[in-house]
Amino acid sequence: MAERAGRGTSSGSDSSLDKSITLPPDEIFRNLENAKCFAIDIGGSLTKLAYYSTVQHKVARVRSFDHSGKDIEHESPYEITVQEEITARLHFIKFENTYIETCLDFIKDHLVNTETKVLKATGGGAYKFKDLIEKKLGLKVDKEDVMTCLIKGCNFVLKNIPHEVFAYQKDSDTEFRFQTNHPNIFPYLLVNIGSGVSIVKVETEDKFEWIGGSSIGGGTFWGLGALLTKTKKFDELLQLASKGQHTNVDMLVKDVYGGAYQTLGLSGNLIASSFGKSATADKEFSKDDMAKSLLHMISNDIGQLACLYAKLHNLHKIYFGGFFIRGHPVTMRTITYSINFFSKGEVQALFLRHEGYLGAIGAFLKGAEQDNPNQYSWGENYAGSSGLMSTSPDLCPMQRARSGTFDMFEMDRLERPLVNLPLLKDPSTYIPDTVDLTDDVMARKYWLTCFEEALDGVVNRAMVSQPDSMDAAERAEKFRQKYWNKLQTLRQQPFAYGTLTVRSLLDTREHCLNEFNFPDPYSKVKQKENGIALKCFPSVIESLDSLGWEERQFALVKGLLAGNVFDWGAKAVSDVLESEPQFGFEEAKEKLQERPWLEDSYSEWIQRLKEGPPHKCALIFADNSGIDIILGVFPFVRELLSRGTEVILACNSGPALNDVTYSESLIVAERIAAMDPIIQSALTEERLLLVQTGSSSPCLDLSRLDKGLALLVRERRTDLVIIEGMGRAIHTNYYAALQCESLKLAVIKNSWLADRLGGKIFSVIFKYEVPRK
Repeated sequence: MAERAGRGTSSGSDSSLDKSITLPPDEIFRNLENAKCFAIDIGGSLTKLAYYSTVQHKVARVRSFDHSGKDIEHESPYEITVQEEITARLHFIKFENTYIETCLDFIKDHLVNTETKVLKATGGGAYKFKDLIEKKLGLKVDKEDVMTCLIKGCNFVLKNIPHEVFAYQKDSDTEFRFQTNHPNIFPYLLVNIGSGVSIVKVETEDKFEWIGGSSIGGGTFWGLGALLTKTKKFDELLQLASKGQHTNVDMLVKDVYGGAYQTLGLSGNLIASSFGKSATADKEFSKDDMAKSLLHMISNDIGQLACLYAKLHNLHKIYFGGFFIRGHPVTMRTITYSINFFSKGEVQALFLRHEGYLGAIGAFLKGAEQDNPNQYSWGENYAGSSGLMSTSPDLCPMQRARSGTFDMFEMDRLERPLVNLPLLKDPSTYIPDTVDLTDDVMARKYWLTCFEEALDGVVNRAMVSQPDSMDAAERAEKFRQKYWNKLQTLRQQPFAYGTLTVRSLLDTREHCLNEFNFPDPYSKVKQKENGIALKCFPSVIESLDSLGWEERQFALVKGLLAGNVFDWGAKAVSDVLESEPQFGFEEAKEKLQERPWLEDSYSEWIQRLKEGPPHKCALIFADNSGIDIILGVFPFVRELLSRGTEVILACNSGPALNDVTYSESLIVAERIAAMDPIIQSALTEERLLLVQTGSSSPCLDLSRLDKGLALLVRERRTDLVIIEGMGRAIHTNYYAALQCESLKLAVIKNSWLADRLGGKIFSVIFKYEVPRK
């Protein structure tokens, strides 16, 4: 891009940037007016900018009506107020160096206030562009060590992004195979392939050492490639390599021995000598073939070197990054093959979804040490992140063109630190999601279509939830467009945000709703349903108490299942609830499948209650508001308390669909306690504890739960976990293995899923599990 003669006006800068890129500037440099501090990582061709901002958005709050001095009966159990809340967000933007000056102009024109006068910078370009940055932004550039920033950035994403790490499998249906993050990320080997190769052993957050490297790296491939092919651009060289046949240039084992070398166990197709045929063949070799041969030669060398260092230091995790990798399928494929060959399959080459941002993240963390970002948990904001895009020449060229210039990545600071549930049998192998939609093509097509078809209903619900807002319809339409675009991206590239699951589709929708200030579209629905259910609570309890023990246990379970029918996230249910206002608790019971259920361990559960001692403490993950929590869960809780079992009732920290939130559960419990002495005394004596999960999702990830909840589970020696609902017990955690007894129960409210599981709509899952000793 040509250097600009002058700065011009703010609108002039916008115009210049608009001509350079495919997205509006304010959709790239989001929330810039609230930016607090900056960091930058400038490489040979790409700039990665990081900044921290405060984001103001709407949240729905609930509070009990003030009855002091008034004798007023309210239809609803609480009032809802919409308030402004400020949260922290990290923004990361990646763009080509040719745009750096125009981007700096745009940032300066829109930067209202920044709390720092220093910009942390890393990367080779930090020296080259230092004067330009200081002149444009008026900030002092403070250069940071490249490797320190890379390590800090790597540790940060490994701890905070569950689907960060992947293995590359070019010849499978799923290009990217994401790995489960181990709770302990250390130790590992980081192989950074830039101009040369640096191999770093990382042992703790602050302890790492350079243990080796090589001068034969990305610069070697680029330099020799330019000499051989006259191609000067790195990416064009990789394009040539992706089309080439190295066997036309390389001498193979079979070229030397006429086949496999059986004595040494070497395949005939193994490279015996890189470029070996060029010494004897009297012909011209194609640029494609020479580029491919060169790529294999350098990748094999790096792979063998990495394997040797990993074995020497007894390390099993090797992460590859740097300019040479940069998400290119052809480099990831050759590195993967090399590691697999030289380690005999014992070590896997691993790559990072946000590898390109590590330096910028690390530089930012260095500049924000006084705020200690590492004391918090962070989560990827899908609404503001571009996602991983395949750069394969034969995959989705339109998508590559759209994202090729600018790439965005955002992380939101979570209110509470998140940790593993202590009762997971093996946190290192725990996978929350039941079905991987990146693998299961049929399921992927169904669920993507399902979410597309449900979009109109979600948009309408969002608008109806804010009747007094003048711009609700406009914001709802923007939500529709953003979420629709996300779904189309996931159709083309299902790996964009990690492993694609029903949970990630639901979470992405919630992120997009929040982005356009629809914090709780179902707040008034929940308010109304909670009020109706509370009025029914005394008669339900009276009916249960009139039953004999065994009959009461079945009625309690049936009530729990019937309550779970009331899920506005299931179209089959929402259609009924909207068309039949009289549909209630008893009608839901009639919908349930008769025993034997699709998954039926009820007899074993009753046998355990009859013959075993009371559980010490039960942890219950609740699902929906209204009838579910009030007429289903609380009577079940009451029975457990009567047996002498303490109960921890865990509800979402934030809203999602019509799921009950922690703040709503407090008011509901208060109202129930006023009607029921068993609940009242349990709350007073702290035998019934209400806690928040740390989640705002319709599903449940037991590896990311509120730290306070985890501490309470240990403290109360919890020996029973109850998970209810389709999102928490079927879409997630169906196969979750725990150290204690567990109950997973749900009603299947989706015909396609019921059919796939061998049942019909409203089939019942009642799964009682006892851990093997």
